[in-house]
Amino acid sequence: MTVDIEKTLSAVDTDEKFCSSGRDSPILESIRGVKTNRSRSCSRHSTASNAIDDNDVYRNLERAATATVETEAERAAREPITYTKSGASMSSVASRPPEYEVFFEPNDPENPQNWSILYRTWILAVVSFATWLVVLYSTSYTAATPGLMEEFGSSQTVTTLGVTTYLLGLACGSLILAPMSEIYGRQRVYLLCMSIWAVLIIPCAIGPSLTALIVVRFFGFRQVLEMYDANAGYRALFGAVMISNSPGTVVDVTNPEYLSLGLSVYSIAPLNGPVLGPLIGGFVFQYKGWRWTNWIALIIAGATLAAILTLRETYPPAILKQKAARLRKETDDPRWWCQYDQKISTLSLLKINLSRPFVLVATEPILWFMNFWISLIYGILYLCFVAYPVVFSEHRGWGPGISGLAFLGIGAGILIAISCEPLIRAFINKQPRDPVTGRVLPEAAALVMGFGAISTSIGQLGFSWTCLPTRIHWIVPILFGIPFGAGNTLCFIYGSNYLAGAYSIYAASALAGNTVLRSIVGGTLPLAGPKMYATLTPQWAGTLLGLLEVITIPIPFVFWRYGGKIRSKSRMIKQLQDELDAMEQKRARNQERRERRARREAEDAERLENNDDELDDETDSEDGESGRRESVPRGVEEKKEASASVKGE
Repeated sequence: MTVDIEKTLSAVDTDEKFCSSGRDSPILESIRGVKTNRSRSCSRHSTASNAIDDNDVYRNLERAATATVETEAERAAREPITYTKSGASMSSVASRPPEYEVFFEPNDPENPQNWSILYRTWILAVVSFATWLVVLYSTSYTAATPGLMEEFGSSQTVTTLGVTTYLLGLACGSLILAPMSEIYGRQRVYLLCMSIWAVLIIPCAIGPSLTALIVVRFFGFRQVLEMYDANAGYRALFGAVMISNSPGTVVDVTNPEYLSLGLSVYSIAPLNGPVLGPLIGGFVFQYKGWRWTNWIALIIAGATLAAILTLRETYPPAILKQKAARLRKETDDPRWWCQYDQKISTLSLLKINLSRPFVLVATEPILWFMNFWISLIYGILYLCFVAYPVVFSEHRGWGPGISGLAFLGIGAGILIAISCEPLIRAFINKQPRDPVTGRVLPEAAALVMGFGAISTSIGQLGFSWTCLPTRIHWIVPILFGIPFGAGNTLCFIYGSNYLAGAYSIYAASALAGNTVLRSIVGGTLPLAGPKMYATLTPQWAGTLLGLLEVITIPIPFVFWRYGGKIRSKSRMIKQLQDELDAMEQKRARNQERRERRARREAEDAERLENNDDELDDETDSEDGESGRRESVPRGVEEKKEASASVKGE
């Protein structure tokens, strides 16, 4: 299971470099923000300062990528004045006073990136662990398949359908739940969906029917009296909330200069979820039975929910909307607003998110080849969860728990790839840059993908040629899991980076389609695994898969060599550039207006100060004249008194 960093894309900063020191990680390229370009204090805050704010506030990405959706500029030009209700009152969209705009100021305590480092680390740990649990549950099922086959008398192919339906549920759930955080915020969505996910584990643990378990693992319906594992499909759907939103939480709380480190640390747990699933599930099944793989997951889910309760809202648009609503209520002034107060229904947002990824997949040649290649690699990865038990349990006689240890080679490769991120970043920084923007070209990520493709092929072929006969030491095929795991990690992470760099503000949609397709392949390809390995033997079946990976090695190198020309012919990327130019012009005009307003305020303040000085001078002059007038009579009287005194003497 890859880390869907792309789901958290909410905008693109057209001024930010793809890979520049401190903020140029190839991992963070898949997540970009739009600078607020504001640092003036808003309304009840001071409006004197107008410096550009360096904090990244991530805009709503879900904008036009289909013919039925308009850009923000087009919509503003076409529509009459409308009103958006939020909190206690309503604010005008067409005539919003700039001085009443709510945004994050520098060092704003409400900005998640300004929270204490300890609390932000805790948030990162919680969402990483929750994602790990959801991903782990997808593969821990495979370790318990012998028990399911024995208890229900089913074939291995039928039993493997449980993995297929779970992955399909994750794919569909990601499309549906990703936009929910844009409407309700991340914390509420996490808490609700993970609670439902945990509750639906119970019928899976007590269910007596494998048929219901598999069928409703995705669809989630049957008679209430036949609760079996019927709700597991909904469980996968609701569990997808962590896949689609948790990387965005990492971006919310991590300062830009440390974003690459935050994403790398976060990725360790989710990327190792598929590897640790068979290991933990194998030992639990071996000593407690297959039902306890569900009970253990439920216990861990309870602890995870308790941890989620300690999290605050981290999604910047949600925080700003709440802040604007609070100010409107406290001041009884409807003019308070933020840039995310948009009039868009949940149904419309879902329509955009569900349609746009498939429009891109159907019309973009870049996505045709990238989706095919990444889906193939993803499917072969999930075939390992069929191949490893065949090799180590059936042929080498290992128990379910010990067989799970064989996946540690893949896990070690994942950790090595993640730990090499600083070196890879330095390598990418040396690649050619766009002469206009100064950013490293997306093709730099494609070059890293090519290295990952080679490593994956070596690992797959090496495992296939050494897994059998059993006279070959068991450590040899396990060691070949290291290049296999490292290569998969490079392909997934930097494949996402390439698409993010190529499609910019459309990256979330491009990557959402990629996620759905690879989940479908990853879920369906293992269905052919048992029959394929039984017919061809593990050596020849693995060799066939390895040769498929070898054949596809040129794909990332083609994008590295000719990616610029391919992107220049993309209709969607041309449309993207036009929209980015329009956004840049709009930001420039807004910045110019803010500067003019600041100059006027400074001039008014200077005139007011000069007037005060003149008034003070006039007052001082009048006081002096009055003092002189009063001193004359006093002097005369004193002289008279002195003269009278002399005469008396």
